Amino acid sequence: MSASNPIRSVCVYCGSRMGENPAFRAAAVELGRGLARAGITMVYGGGGIGLMGVCADAALAAGGKVVGIIPHHLYAREVKHDAITELHVVDDMHQRKRLMFDKSDAFAVLPGGIGTLDEMCEVITWRQLGQHDKPILVIDTADYWRPFRDLIRHVIRTEFADNALTQLFTVVPDVAAALDAFSRGTPR
Repeated sequence: MSASNPIRSVCVYCGSRMGENPAFRAAAVELGRGLARAGITMVYGGGGIGLMGVCADAALAAGGKVVGIIPHHLYAREVKHDAITELHVVDDMHQRKRLMFDKSDAFAVLPGGIGTLDEMCEVITWRQLGQHDKPILVIDTADYWRPFRDLIRHVIRTEFADNALTQLFTVVPDVAAALDAFSRGTPR
């Protein structure tokens, strides 16, 4: 992205649970609020629970636009967010991830579980394969992503990837750094 091609939408990957550290919830609130205040649409998995719901609620409370994409099987379980700007119900998780990707100019990753890890690794892999060049920012709230960073170093050290892997995403220390990068339109 360049300044002439600003970031208008950010896909947020994060947990459907709250996690044990209050800093995780605070980061979700800060990110949702910050995206809204910057006029950036939040795209996410459409849930009304956990950090996903908190982030969406904060964006909405700050006057932002929130687009959710949820598969039928989760919609049927009533985990959907009932008050977001736009909700797309799709057939399965593959369609969900593709539509989230298509509707986003960049990605922000907060703490989360295996689903968050899956989504993050998929967009990193797609970037590695040359399918996109959208910025991916991993927000390392309370050092949550340290084990992931260690794993990436291990993958490189054992020669399953080269150092170029570390250039496919950017780890930032907090939400403020991510919002600053998105506002500049040039995060890498």
